[in-house]
Amino acid sequence: MKPNHDDRRDNVEKLQDMVQNTLENIEKAEETMAFASPEEREKIREKNHRREEAIEAMRAEIKDEARAREKGYEL
Repeated sequence: MKPNHDDRRDNVEKLQDMVQNTLENIEKAEETMAFASPEEREKIREKNHRREEAIEAMRAEIKDEARAREKGYEL
């Protein structure tokens, strides 16, 4: 069997979609807080904090991937 080729050409776009989806999830979660108990609100805040950290990491990866794309993905 042939090994799976590492095709990174669309990584930037995939990561940007992931960031957008995560931002939408944060927004939806914040909307549900109006109907949540205090305990649920705290869990939502904690989860949104983790989402924000994930977004920071994805944005850093987008920058890395964009630089790699500019350089022709040389290793």
